Amino acid sequence: MTQQEFNQPLGGNEMPRFGGPGTMFRLPSSDPVEQLDIGIVGVPLDIGASNRSGTRFGPRSVRNESVLVRPYGMYTKAAPFDSFQIADIGDAPINTFNLADSIRIIEEHYDKIVDCDIKPVTVGGDHTISLPILRALYKKHGTMALVHIDAHADINDSMFGEKECHGTIFRRAIEEGLVDPKKMVQIGQRATGYSAEDFQWAIDRGVRVIQAEECWLKSMVPTMEEVRELIGTEMPTYLTFDIDGIDPAYAPGTGTPEPAGLTSPQALEIIRGMYGTNLIGADLVEVSPPYDTSGNTSLLAANLIFEMLCSFPGCIRR
Repeated sequence: MTQQEFNQPLGGNEMPRFGGPGTMFRLPSSDPVEQLDIGIVGVPLDIGASNRSGTRFGPRSVRNESVLVRPYGMYTKAAPFDSFQIADIGDAPINTFNLADSIRIIEEHYDKIVDCDIKPVTVGGDHTISLPILRALYKKHGTMALVHIDAHADINDSMFGEKECHGTIFRRAIEEGLVDPKKMVQIGQRATGYSAEDFQWAIDRGVRVIQAEECWLKSMVPTMEEVRELIGTEMPTYLTFDIDGIDPAYAPGTGTPEPAGLTSPQALEIIRGMYGTNLIGADLVEVSPPYDTSGNTSLLAANLIFEMLCSFPGCIRR
């Protein structure tokens, strides 16, 4: 396929940015089809969240703000829309009254996406959505490496008696063999907890936990060199980015904000540092637009999703 045949975002000189389609980056919309390399998917779920709701509005808000993202990375020289056939393939039709049923629906929806050999890039939605996505990807790729950016470890055994919600998913993923804990890195965990052992369950199983304090006032480029060395270039790798990993000064629109987090430049460095891994999917979750009426959290999320596209293997650098 030539570069001219790849889908291109609708440019700001073709259509004012406040007009045009409501798709991510104003790309063409599509059903999941085998001709696509990457599909952008919305999962408007917030019934797995334990604090503030509103992430059901995340996909639509991030799409709205994505009109300001241009198709070329000025520093990285990355050109994802000249490298891959990308389309917005719509939303997973969750059951907003039933979390367990929604988890089932999401997994089945992603089964169809994976069957078309599409690499999913997802905008959520609360973090519960990562578990059914990983389950679907596991059926094709087997056990995966995982890079997880978040203020929280999400390794509770249960919350209010529930085994599957946004605070338990990575314990389930490890227990089910979806991810290899020795190829799993968590970045940005911080703030207060219930005991000194809150992060220990993952550490005891080999997860590399890099707390936010280890990231303060420094570039994440050396850290990501270590991450790439740990993961390697061959193992299928998934990137999951909870927007609350970033300090609420930069991203206040989220359900469980924690102070003293990552900066937006560090977030860019982390995602750019995934280039060189065998990335097979990614998600950006926990954007809750009602808590940031400026739209800046959603705008940051849209830019991070662009950087995810740039980090897939084969993305051209000019």
